Amino acid sequence: MFGIMRKIKREVRDKAVYMEVYGENNVAYRVITGKLDMFGSEVNTYGIEVEDYRSGDVEVIPDFSRNIEDAVDFTELLVSSKATPKNIYNKALGYLCVSI
Repeated sequence: MFGIMRKIKREVRDKAVYMEVYGENNVAYRVITGKLDMFGSEVNTYGIEVEDYRSGDVEVIPDFSRNIEDAVDFTELLVSSKATPKNIYNKALGYLCVSI
């Protein structure tokens, strides 16, 4: 039996920069805070944004974690490994595999 499934698109709103670190490789690492509606209640969420000032590339994971400590710890990992925007998803998967 086949049926139509509806996927709810959740969008982070009320975004603000919680923390920003400018690395020696001309890359800015930011922890973004925002609000997300989940099942009728409002939840705080923390995202990651990485911007390379040399190439202009920007990558964002808008809802990385609900825990600020995880978001800050992951950002510190990105800064120490001098990560660029194009490889933050691979690093995020590695981080979440270890932290879960």
